[in-house]
Parts: sequence; C-alpha cells; structure tokens
Amino acid sequence: MQRKPVSSTVISAVGYDPATNVLELAFIDGHGYRYFAVPASVYAGLLAAGSLGTFFAQRIRHTYAYERLPA
Repeated sequence: MQRKPVSSTVISAVGYDPATNVLELAFIDGHGYRYFAVPASVYAGLLAAGSLGTFFAQRIRHTYAYERLPA
C-alpha cells in the first residue's frame, strides 16, 4: 500500500485501501500499524483533521481491530 507523508507531530505517513477499508499509519517513532474495516469517511476525516494525533486517539485507536507492522 502506498503511504503519503503527512504533517503531524505523531504520525509520519498514512495509507488507505478503499477496496478493503484498510488504513495504515506510520508513526514518528518508527512503528507502523494496520487498522481494519475503517470507513472511507474516517480516513477522509483523519486527513482533514486539525490534529491527526488527536483524531487518531479519539476516533481510531480504540475503535478498530489492528495489527502491528513489522519494523
């Protein structure tokens, strides 16, 4: 999945596959996670958020199943 860099103090890059509703996030600390069954509207909201880190914490972190990506 292609990720694009974002301007955030927490998240370094974001990728989304609309065919599978999978969201990938790369964090500034080097960790990456894949979130499942994320609606396109949530992805759009993340990109439009004033603070990606806050949006992630409030709308994604504890809402969707995830897996940690290999380093």
